[in-house]
Amino acid sequence: MDLLNNLALGIETAFSPTNLLFCFVGVTLGTFIGVLPGIGALAAVAMLLPVSFHLEPATALVMLAGVYYGAEYGGSIASIILNIPGTPSASITCLDGHPMAQQGRAGVALFMTAIASFCGGIMGVLVMTLLSPLLSAVALSFGPTEYFSVMVLGLIAASIVSQSGALKGILMVTVGVMLSTVGVDINTGVERFTGDIIELRDGVSLVIVAMGLFGISEVVISIHGNLIERKEYKINFASFLPKRDEWVRSIGPVLRGGSIGSFFGALPGTGQTVASYIGYAIEKRVSKNSAQFGKGAIEGVMAPESANNAAAQTAFIPTLTLGIPGSTTMALMLGALMIHGIIPGPKLMTEHADLFWGLIVSFLIGNVLLLVLNIPLIGIWVRLLRVPYYLMYPTIVVLICVGVYSINNSIFDIWVTLVFGVMGYLMRIFHFEPAPLLIGFVLGSMIEEFMRRSLLLSRGDFMVFLERPISAGFLLTAALVLAWALWSSFKAQDD
Repeated sequence: MDLLNNLALGIETAFSPTNLLFCFVGVTLGTFIGVLPGIGALAAVAMLLPVSFHLEPATALVMLAGVYYGAEYGGSIASIILNIPGTPSASITCLDGHPMAQQGRAGVALFMTAIASFCGGIMGVLVMTLLSPLLSAVALSFGPTEYFSVMVLGLIAASIVSQSGALKGILMVTVGVMLSTVGVDINTGVERFTGDIIELRDGVSLVIVAMGLFGISEVVISIHGNLIERKEYKINFASFLPKRDEWVRSIGPVLRGGSIGSFFGALPGTGQTVASYIGYAIEKRVSKNSAQFGKGAIEGVMAPESANNAAAQTAFIPTLTLGIPGSTTMALMLGALMIHGIIPGPKLMTEHADLFWGLIVSFLIGNVLLLVLNIPLIGIWVRLLRVPYYLMYPTIVVLICVGVYSINNSIFDIWVTLVFGVMGYLMRIFHFEPAPLLIGFVLGSMIEEFMRRSLLLSRGDFMVFLERPISAGFLLTAALVLAWALWSSFKAQDD
C-alpha cells in the first residue's frame, strides 16, 4: 500500500502541466544533442543548469533528467548512420549498428534501437521503483576492493568483444589501459607519459579517443575506397520493421541487457559505458548467433542499448538515496538539488517524497515520449544516407572537430583526434577491434584508483582482493571467462 500511495503522489507531481512540458523539452533537447558527436549529456546539462535555478525543484530535476537520458537515446543515431558515437556509451553500437546501415537496414537498426532503449529504460525505472533501498544497500557494501574486482571483470569481458580473437582483444585492452595513464598522477602529482606536452597533463579525453577511432577512421577508410557500397533505402514504416525471427531473437538480449544495465547503473563510478560494453560482451558469448556479431547482428544492437538506457535510469539511485554521484553528470544533478536546498541522502525518499516519486514517474513519461518522438524521426535520419559522400564526409569531419574543440577550446585536441583517427585506420587494416581499446581506456584509470585505495587500506597486502567474498567472486568469474575465451580462441585456430 505504501508503494501505491507513493506512486499516486508521483503521478500527481509528474502529470502537472508544467512538469509534463519540461519533461518533453528535456527529452527533445537531449535527443538532438545526443546526435551531435562529442557534445553529450554533460555539456547539455551544464548549459541548462542556470535555467533550472528559476524552476521548482521537481520541475528542474525532471527537465535535467530528461536531457540526460534523452542524450543516451540520441547517441546511438550517429553511431548507426555515420559510425560516429554521439555519446561514449554508444560506441559499442557502432559494431553492429553501422554494418546494418551499410546493408540497407538503417531503418530497422534505428527502430529496434528505439525499442531496446525504451525497454531498457522501463526496466531501469521498475528496478528503481521496487529495489531502490536494496540496491542502495548493495552499493554501500561495495568498497574499493569490490570495485577493483568488478572493473577487472569488465576488462576481461571487453577482451572477448574482439572479432579477431581473445589475444588481440587482450592486447587492445592493454593499450587502452596504458593510454589511460597519460597525464598527471592524482596521488603523487608526477607527470606520466606526457612527453613534456602541457596539453597532455590532464590526460586524453574519452570523447577524443572515441571520435578518432570510430569517426575519423571511418572517413579515411571511405576515402581509401574500401567502403561497402550503400544500398538503396526504402523510406516507409514497413521498411523499418525487422524480420519475425529478429523480434524473437531480440527478447533475450533486451532482458539480459536491461538487467546488466540496472545493476551497473546503481554502482557509483561505473555507469552506462561499462554497462553497455559488458552487456555486449556477455550477449556475444551466450548468443547462438555469435558468428554474426560485428557484421550486423540485431542482438549486438539490442543488448548494449538496453543496458545503456537501464543504467541511465538506475544511475539516479546512488545519487538520490545516498548522495553519491556516480558520474560528472550526476554530480551536476546533485548540485541542482543542493542549490534548491534539498540534501540528497536516505531521508530524501521520506522528506521529499513528492520530488523522488515524481521524478520516477517522469522517467516513465519521458521514455514514452522518446519512443513517440524517435520512431517518426527515423525517416529523417535514414535520408542522411542519401547525402553524397563528397558532402557527407567533410561535414562529418567538421562536426567531429567542433565537438572535440568544445571540450577544452583547444586546437591541440583536434590534432590528437586525427592521430587516433590514423591509429584507428591502421587497426582496421590489421583487423584489430577498437572497442576493447576504448573500454580499457575507460576502466584503466578507475582500476588504478581503486587498487591504490585497497592497498592503502590493507597496508599493501594483495590478499585483500581474495579475502573479501564479493571481490573474490568477481575475480574468480574473470579468471573463468578469460580461460574460456583463450580456450575458444585456440580451438578456433586448430579447427
